[in-house]
Amino acid sequence: MSSMSRSRGSLSPAPSERSTLPMGASAEPGSPEFKPLEPTREELLAHFFERFKFYTSLCLGTSAILAVFAFLFLIPFVVEPAIQTILAEFVPEAGICAVSEHVHAETLTNCTWASCREGCTTAHTKCHKIRVNLARKPFVENAPVPTEWDETDLKFLINPEGCGYPPKVNCSVFASEYAGAKAPKIFPCYYSLTRPDLVVARYSWDTTVRGLVLALVLPTAVFVFSLSVLAYWHCRCCERACNRRVHAESFASKEELDSDFKFGDGKS
Repeated sequence: MSSMSRSRGSLSPAPSERSTLPMGASAEPGSPEFKPLEPTREELLAHFFERFKFYTSLCLGTSAILAVFAFLFLIPFVVEPAIQTILAEFVPEAGICAVSEHVHAETLTNCTWASCREGCTTAHTKCHKIRVNLARKPFVENAPVPTEWDETDLKFLINPEGCGYPPKVNCSVFASEYAGAKAPKIFPCYYSLTRPDLVVARYSWDTTVRGLVLALVLPTAVFVFSLSVLAYWHCRCCERACNRRVHAESFASKEELDSDFKFGDGKS
C-alpha cells in the first residue's frame, strides 16, 4: 500500500505544473480559458541573478583587460618619468637662473636635445635649446643679478622629462616666457643633486609622488578586484574551498567537544 502511494505521489505534477481548469477540461493556447502559469518569486530572483551575474562578469572582464593596458600605457608616460625624477633628487627650494644662450634650431641633426618638446614619443625638426647659468642659493623676488655663478651653460628643460602635451605644455610660450624679449633677467629654477647638468623650470615633489602612486595603485586595484570576483563566481576550485569552509564551520570544534564531554562527566 505504501509503495502504491509513493508511486502515485511521484507521478503527481508539481504545484506549478497543475492545471487550473476543471477536471476533464482542456484548453488550447490562444483560447480565453488558457492562462499560462506565472513564475514564482524564487524563479524570478534566480533569473535576475543569472542575468546580473552575466553582465557583471562581462564588465569585470573588460575592466581587468583595460586595467592591464592602462598600466602598460602608464609605464613609459608616468611611472618611468616619475621614478627618474625621484632619483634625480631635485632641490625642494628653487635656485637662481639666468639665460646664457637660446637657439631655435631646425632639422633632426640639430635637435638632438631640446628644452621643450610637445610630445614625448615623436622626433621634432624644430626645437628651442636654452642654456642657463645657475646660482645655488634661494631665489628671491626682485633680487639683483648674481655676480658669480656656481654653474654656467647648463641645459634648461621645461620639466624633468623635457616634454609634455598641450595645453599643459606649449613650447612657444615657454621659450617666450624664459628667453623672449620680455623675459626676466633671473628666474627660479630647480637643479638636481645627482645630475649636476640638469636644471628644470617646473618641479613638484607632491605631484610626482601622487602621479606615481595613482599610476601604480588604480590599475592594480581594478585588476585584482575584477579577477577576484570572477574567480569567486566562476572558478570551481574557489567555490569548493568556500563551501568546504562553510561546511566545516557547521561542525563543533575539538575544544568545544572536549569541554562538553568534561561538563557531562562532571554532571553525571
